[in-house]
Amino acid sequence: MSTHFSASYSFTMDIRLEKKQENRVRLLETLGREGARLIQFFRMGDNMEAEEITIEFYATSVEHGEKVVAALQDLPGVLESWATDTTMAIHDGGKLEISPTSSVDNADELAMAYTPGVARVCQEIHKNPERAFDLTIRQNCVAVVSDGTAVLGLGNIGPLAAMPVMEGKAVLFKAFGRVDAFPLCVKTKTPEELIDFVEKVAPSFGGINLEDIAAPACFQVEQELKKRLDIPVFHDDQHGTAVVALAALLNSLKLSGKKIGELKMVINGFGAAGVACAKMFAEAGVKNIIPCDRAGAIYRGRTQGMNSVKEECAQIFNPNNEQGSLSEVIQGADIFIGLSGPGTLKREDVLKMAPKPIIFAMANPIPEILPEEIADLDCLIATGRSDYPNQINNVLCFPGIFRGALDCRASDINEAMKLAAAQAIADCVDDEQLAQGIIIPSAFHPGVADFVAERVEQAARDSGVARI
Repeated sequence: MSTHFSASYSFTMDIRLEKKQENRVRLLETLGREGARLIQFFRMGDNMEAEEITIEFYATSVEHGEKVVAALQDLPGVLESWATDTTMAIHDGGKLEISPTSSVDNADELAMAYTPGVARVCQEIHKNPERAFDLTIRQNCVAVVSDGTAVLGLGNIGPLAAMPVMEGKAVLFKAFGRVDAFPLCVKTKTPEELIDFVEKVAPSFGGINLEDIAAPACFQVEQELKKRLDIPVFHDDQHGTAVVALAALLNSLKLSGKKIGELKMVINGFGAAGVACAKMFAEAGVKNIIPCDRAGAIYRGRTQGMNSVKEECAQIFNPNNEQGSLSEVIQGADIFIGLSGPGTLKREDVLKMAPKPIIFAMANPIPEILPEEIADLDCLIATGRSDYPNQINNVLCFPGIFRGALDCRASDINEAMKLAAAQAIADCVDDEQLAQGIIIPSAFHPGVADFVAERVEQAARDSGVARI
């Protein structure tokens, strides 16, 4: 279990407390004894007998938070109390709503926004379909599509339970990239059904963001939709992760003095993100990439746990055909890319690596190795978590990529655009930050999405996929 406090385990308590100084002291002492992190403590009002107190605290898990709540409720002097799981509360009613851009406050406005005026707009699009990008929401709207088969950290929980994640993704699109996005969680049984569904709804959108679809189906879904559709299709779990990880790698190399063509890289976890990372790192110049899964290194001639994607990758990567477990093949490696699960990289593994190793432990919510386990070693480390430095977070990537693609009405998001996005993200870290070991900008770095969008749009024009 994680020992890190997180806002995702935030609890708020309203307590009606018998008005005695020692009761307030007892509350604070109990919070400390139970290991909670106090965020806010303030009085809402009082009378001669009781006072109203609100407490907000962070815990390390739901169970820990509930234990703290129970301890506070049991204190003498507590007359009444109400506890709220703050993360659950902000999801009450969902995180999205529809907001019109034109008013219908009178008959004239109604006649223009709807019948009869809207008929002229429909006829114009019928004559010239490209005008759908000018005259409808399509010009700035992305579908966030998932079948719920590989939800981050949760696995195959289905489309209904995947909705809060897809809603959250849509919120990030708007907040960081000014892109309107809508979640479409689809109950399908086969990749073909999902492909057919997306193809049918595509006329409503200017782009498709695929999310949390299990491998190897995700490869088939993306590849087939790219063939069928003339709008950008982007599987963020694959390419968003790869883009941000490459940005972190580019800056890591500046600090470590290592050369990209001389790296030995081990990628642990070879699903959708692992495959995409390997391909993008190879495109950027890494020559020796050793993919690993639960059965160890993927190599030419391996038969255990293979599929068509791994067979293809075995022919491309691991040039020296190294075999064995992660702990064996990591000997002498310069960089570890973790896309697997908690605790899969040990301190003794890091000690086997080349001098000044680079560790990207991106498993969520608990990384392959916790930074504090190797804090005394001369290495660079990034994780997928916001409560550690150097968070490899896809929000640095997908809002800007789609903003740039939509602005030039790109027909695709190609390799040139992804490489441009990675370089743009890397360039957001200045020399002073690099000197402090910061290799990736914060998700809240000012203007990062616009900077990425500008570079992506230029790459789209240079590579011939921009249509305006």
